Amino acid sequence: MKKQILVVDDELSILKLLNFILSKDYDLVIKQNGADAISWLEDGNDPALIISDLEMPYIDGGSFIRNLKISGFYRDTPVILLSGADNLDKIVEQMPFRADCYFKKPFNPTELKSSITEILQKHNVANN
Repeated sequence: MKKQILVVDDELSILKLLNFILSKDYDLVIKQNGADAISWLEDGNDPALIISDLEMPYIDGGSFIRNLKISGFYRDTPVILLSGADNLDKIVEQMPFRADCYFKKPFNPTELKSSITEILQKHNVANN
């Protein structure tokens, strides 16, 4: 059975790219903003990993992930951040939560896939 990944991004081109490179190996759930993603999670869904943009309408990625990390249930869910922000290193450094990794858009799809595999393997080992 494929592991489920929640992808939260408001850019259609990024969603299409992620679907193209990841859907063969993972069951993708795609949401275009943090509010829709929170609603989906509140329905009892539990993805193996979350990929989120930082700059989105309604609830930005930073607020979305911060809410997950302070909740008891999703605190340990691995997170990969995506952003086109020029100062991404500084933004990530100042966040009140830890992301498992982050990529500046445009990103290398092969590197993203490798990071996902590595993070999920580490997460499995830690939880077993």
